[in-house]
Amino acid sequence: MIELAVELPLSRFPLRVSTSLGAGVTGVLGPSGSGKTSLLEVLAGLRPAARGRIVVGGEVWLDSGAGVRRAPERRRVGYVPQAAGLFPHLRVGENVAFGARGDARRVETAIATLGLGELLERYPARLSGGERQRVALARALASDPALLLLDEPLASLDASLRERILPYLLRVRDDWRVPMLYVTHNVGEALLLADHALLLRDGAVEAAGRPLDLLSSPGLAQAAEAGIENLFRGAVASHDAEAGLTHVVVQGGLPVSVPIAPGLALGAPVTLAVRAEDVLLAVEPLTGLSARNVYAGTVVAEERTGTDLTLRLETTQARATWLARLTPGAVKALALRPGVPVWIAVKSHSFRLLV
Repeated sequence: MIELAVELPLSRFPLRVSTSLGAGVTGVLGPSGSGKTSLLEVLAGLRPAARGRIVVGGEVWLDSGAGVRRAPERRRVGYVPQAAGLFPHLRVGENVAFGARGDARRVETAIATLGLGELLERYPARLSGGERQRVALARALASDPALLLLDEPLASLDASLRERILPYLLRVRDDWRVPMLYVTHNVGEALLLADHALLLRDGAVEAAGRPLDLLSSPGLAQAAEAGIENLFRGAVASHDAEAGLTHVVVQGGLPVSVPIAPGLALGAPVTLAVRAEDVLLAVEPLTGLSARNVYAGTVVAEERTGTDLTLRLETTQARATWLARLTPGAVKALALRPGVPVWIAVKSHSFRLLV
């Protein structure tokens, strides 16, 4: 549990955040300049002007009223900035081990989790952007953190690299179970990774709650105009070479067909991504359709995201949650509203396989 009641003077406004956060992943969203990075720096102890109270896991890190201000090196924070911040004169293995607390097994486990075994002798200059971020994350984990702070770790990467790093972040979330604040501009990342979200605007919390429940808030709706993705975790069930399909079972048991990926072993964990605008809806049963993925479902909620509407859907089978983005005209023509039964159709080629 993290308890925050902090204030920090900034050039344009004061940062004021008062909230309680659980032990999972908290997505921190908001427009540029809203105070997201400053909040992480306050938690890390890098802003001496910060006042208020911070309690992490029952330990008081800051209580300015009582004269308590724990030094940054004593806060057990694993901080991953956008630029990774690796030491250029140290090899990958040395970077990961730098500042590690505890025995060497934690370092070895961090290296294995982030898939760095073949990179240990390289220097940062010989790494790709995605590899540098994986090394920075492994170094943070090896320090035995009580709290992970990730400041837009994927922002500087192109789309293909972002998709390659996301499964590693999921692995860290699920296997290490370290409380994490994850700053991002990407709504899809927050929907996939976070249990809880904070939306900051001008240094204040504009909204807080489950990421899905914040889609209608003005700040998040604005960010969602750039696109929302459905992201599903699952495992490879089978390959059908003749049909050119790989069959994946996602959370809850929902079967999904994607373009064949024969290199993936049966049972291999994967993440599937599909844009909300690629999810097609019908109000009558679908027949004679080329799309390989068709599911019965129900409209659960409707949110305004920019000029479009985003519908939250739930499939009857396995009760998986989907987001579909439609124009207001399409929603009106189909008389779509919460409670209306629908059929969801997605082409196999609309899915991207993240491994």
